[in-house]
Amino acid sequence: MATSALYACTKCNQRYPFEELSQGQQLCKECRIAHPIVKCTYCRSEFQQESKTNTICKKCAQNVKQFGTPKPCQYCNIIAAFIGTKCQRCTNSEKKYGPPQTCEQCKQQCAFDRKEEGRRKVDGKLLCWLCTLSYRRVLQKTKEQRKGFGSSNSSSLNEKDHHSRSHHHHHHHHHQHSHKSSSIQKETPKKKPKLEMKPSNGDSSSITQSMDSGGTDNFILISQLKEEVMSLKRLLQQRDQTILEKDRKLTELKADFQYQESNMRVKMNQMEKSHKEAMEQQQSKNRELMKQVAALSKGKKFDRTGSSLLLP
Repeated sequence: MATSALYACTKCNQRYPFEELSQGQQLCKECRIAHPIVKCTYCRSEFQQESKTNTICKKCAQNVKQFGTPKPCQYCNIIAAFIGTKCQRCTNSEKKYGPPQTCEQCKQQCAFDRKEEGRRKVDGKLLCWLCTLSYRRVLQKTKEQRKGFGSSNSSSLNEKDHHSRSHHHHHHHHHQHSHKSSSIQKETPKKKPKLEMKPSNGDSSSITQSMDSGGTDNFILISQLKEEVMSLKRLLQQRDQTILEKDRKLTELKADFQYQESNMRVKMNQMEKSHKEAMEQQQSKNRELMKQVAALSKGKKFDRTGSSLLLP
């Protein structure tokens, strides 16, 4: 029996049957685990992790070296404004498409109207970059689910998905004050039991059921929750930065105050010392003068007798 052709993993270069390599990047299972695709802590774009400690993409790493830690962008809040108050993506989009508008999903003022070509890909919606990504991921997943595509790797995905769903539902509970519309919150309970019933062994049948009964909405809801959690995290990060900044200023002021205080003390001590010295000099001068006065008056008395006691 002829063995099927083997293909090299693009990372470790060992050979595997084609179906064992991931699509797109063609990585073997070990490399997929060792070098997962993660989102950059700063610019939120996806990149392949070289090591567990590596949470920033190469581009941001270079920018940090050159410009220091970025601040949150004034439009999209993504912590990637290395130069000025806007991130590079928003700066370029603004040049190309004009000022930002409100994103239909996250309601932040950071969606750029990419006209027909851009909107076609997201069913004609006006979405910001992060929401566009999550929406397209949802559409992609829906297509794959409909095809009943790659059951072997979708099962592990579903498992992860299930975990992140319940996690995000939990989060959503905490953040109900957030800007999501109440209709979404009303929808959640209907769909929730379906997620809870899902067995954790990654069996994909239940998810396929939910796909047929408005599963797309489910995915959209999850991606909205994910993005909401993300923007809350970004807000928190901003707040943390502000607090750190204020702490730093306080410390500086305290240090300055202490410095001024010790300066004052030194000055006062010096003044006291020189005052004391001046007083002592004055007193010794006075004593000297008193002696002279005494001697003079004695001399006058003796003058009458004709002897000069003034000379020693």
